Amino acid sequence: MKIDVLTLFPGMFAGPLDESIVKRARNAGLLELGIHNLRDWTHDRHKTVDDRPFGGGPGMLLKPEPIFEAVEQLAVEQTKVVLLCPQGRRFNQAIARELSQNQHLLLVCGSYEGFDERIREALADDELSIGDFVLTNGALPAMVVVDAVTRLLPGVLGDDESSSDESFSQGLLEYPHYTRPAEFRGMKVPEVLLSGNHAEIERWRKEQAWLRTAARRPDLGDSGEVKP
Repeated sequence: MKIDVLTLFPGMFAGPLDESIVKRARNAGLLELGIHNLRDWTHDRHKTVDDRPFGGGPGMLLKPEPIFEAVEQLAVEQTKVVLLCPQGRRFNQAIARELSQNQHLLLVCGSYEGFDERIREALADDELSIGDFVLTNGALPAMVVVDAVTRLLPGVLGDDESSSDESFSQGLLEYPHYTRPAEFRGMKVPEVLLSGNHAEIERWRKEQAWLRTAARRPDLGDSGEVKP
């Protein structure tokens, strides 16, 4: 898979995407990642990417010219162009899985007061937000999307079934996990996990996933998952 990111702050991406799973995916050739500075598509000596909004109001808007030029140069026929902005649909695991099916993603990071509306109308295939809060720019949301999508690519995790067993993958939070020792400071691992009875273990895990979701995220409990 190929992911290109268009941003005003390419330096922010150094580090987070050079470690751990994303680094391994890149080294293995499973992910081709490009980070591009939007100012490279400007033509004035000040490398201007923003201007005041028509009609007045606070702040500045990203101008259409550099973004149009950048997208037209970076995108190909199968590219999905995604804007990172507060007005987008809220990013979740289902959307991450949806995006992982694409051959090429072009993530465009918002900044200032947002985008000239013509960018949305003519270029964007999708708009995503990672939550109901305001960040300085779209770089951090882009990193979140890259990380979440990368770990769903075939071969990235080694055991491809592991991603389907995690929180949110089945519409529920993940069940509790335990490892050795079987007893620690008086706290014992549930007997069912020591029993070797795989059918009972699976039943316990499904029940615990539903109970944890109902207690911590009841909004997810209406996802259609069958109750234990």
